[in-house]
Amino acid sequence: MIRTLALIGACVISAAPALANDYDKVTEKSDFLSLVDGRDLRIGLYNLTLSVLPDGRIQGSAMGWDITGTWSWQDGYFCREMDWSGKAIDYNCQLVEVHGGDKMRFTVDRGAGKSASFRLR
Repeated sequence: MIRTLALIGACVISAAPALANDYDKVTEKSDFLSLVDGRDLRIGLYNLTLSVLPDGRIQGSAMGWDITGTWSWQDGYFCREMDWSGKAIDYNCQLVEVHGGDKMRFTVDRGAGKSASFRLR
């Protein structure tokens, strides 16, 4: 239960709200792919690392447990479903934003919900 809460917290909650002009919206799949190509999305606090692959797969780990999933690009949003060590993470389409080429923020519910900020490494 603790690991589930930690992952959910890491994947949907931003430490502090960012100013709107701090991040640039990513609306094209090709732009998104160029940003994540050969790089991992990381949240160090949770030892969370995700690779978003061009073939529609997501793979990684958090707190020592594997993460798998699939993703697609729909109407300008990153849509994904994942599994974390047997715990389903429901399908959701998310607003993607980038800051400075090394930070990426995902906001659930097409930008209407909570956010998670990742380092691109």
